[in-house]
Amino acid sequence: MLVDSGESKSRLSFLEKLLPKNALVMATAATLLVSGTSAYTIWRLQSSESQASQAPVVVVPQIKTVTALGRLEPQGEVLTVSAPVSAEGSRVEQLLVKQGDRVKAGQEIAILDSRDRLAASLLQAQEQVKVAQANLEKVLAGAKKGEVEAQKATIARINAERENEIAAQKATIARINAERESEITAQRATIARINAERESEIAAQKATIARLEAELRNAQTEYKRYELLYKDGAISASAKDSKSLTLAAAQARVKEAEANLNRIEASKFEQLKEAEANLTKITSAKAQQLNEAEANLRRISAGKQEQINEAKATLERISEVRPVDVEIAKAEVSQAEAAAKRAKANLETAYVRSPRDAQILKIHTNAGELISNEGIVELGETDRMYAVAEVYESDISKIKLGQKVLVKSDSLTKELPGTVERIGLQVKKQNVVNTDPSANIDNRVVEVRIKLDEAASKKVAGLTNLQVNVEVQL
Repeated sequence: MLVDSGESKSRLSFLEKLLPKNALVMATAATLLVSGTSAYTIWRLQSSESQASQAPVVVVPQIKTVTALGRLEPQGEVLTVSAPVSAEGSRVEQLLVKQGDRVKAGQEIAILDSRDRLAASLLQAQEQVKVAQANLEKVLAGAKKGEVEAQKATIARINAERENEIAAQKATIARINAERESEITAQRATIARINAERESEIAAQKATIARLEAELRNAQTEYKRYELLYKDGAISASAKDSKSLTLAAAQARVKEAEANLNRIEASKFEQLKEAEANLTKITSAKAQQLNEAEANLRRISAGKQEQINEAKATLERISEVRPVDVEIAKAEVSQAEAAAKRAKANLETAYVRSPRDAQILKIHTNAGELISNEGIVELGETDRMYAVAEVYESDISKIKLGQKVLVKSDSLTKELPGTVERIGLQVKKQNVVNTDPSANIDNRVVEVRIKLDEAASKKVAGLTNLQVNVEVQL
């Protein structure tokens, strides 16, 4: 700061009295130096402040929105409805919905072709419950003498049936054996007859050929003799030609006879082959019939013996009522009831139901088709639509619940208003790809679910998976 001149003078007067003259001069110089230095410092500070006030101010623009690519989907996402794992490989017997239909939670969508089989199993299980309950009631009522006698009569009846059926089956086996021997013998006789006919006809035809060959040789000799006589002029040309015709006829008869021999041999050979094939067929067919008949005999014997054993066991059981019998009967009822419940649950798997109130978006499997890997139908709650935005991980810190959003698309005439409802908890690869070929498709993003306003939701209820641009207002 600057020192007042009056004050400086008083200080000098004071110093002149206290100090010698040289010292006074030095003190005066020092005072002037300090005063000049202070004045220069104050001037530099004032100059710096002036320059700072004149420097331009840089204004950083404030980011007001975050944009991202996204898609439209129904509330709760798009669900694929398929058959239970236990029904893998089933066919759809009836498809009860069509694309665009709205369904209620629990409503039947399709019926699988396993329904009739599972319904039959349920009916059988319910009948087993009735049988087990009836048996329990009988055990609780106690055995009666009439029941014991009736059971003994049942055992006797089964024994008699067993003997009769075994005897009848043995008679069948004997009949098949007799038929087999008879048919084989008859077929062998046919083969022998064909062989005999073949030998006889071949021998007869060979004899005919020998006779005709003799006639041919005679005709050849006769022709040669007439040819010499003709050359000597002893006979006419017509006489020689007559013998030539006789020779040609003899040669033709020999060739015809040889052809007949070949035909007989071929024909009889075919008949023999056919007869031998019939013999093989008869032998094989009768052997198969015998095997089946013997297998039936074994089955009848084992089946009736099992019935007898069961009847005897029942007789022993009803002859004496014990507490353990009552417990066993109760356990059988419980087991049958559990089987019926299981059969009922299995039958429910043949009915494919909607898990929620929704709209059918796409059908993958029609009636009569095997259930594909894509399931039967896709459905979604299109009465409430959402936009799922894929926000870059670098921008996700700016997104807050409740922020206002504008959803845009070339397919929409107006922007759709919405609100940020949920922010994802995972960073993953981008799914919605920009159409710009230079855009980075390996971006890491976080999914942000945006609830559309009710009016906007109705406008895009039929545009599931539409690609949109999302603008979040910060």
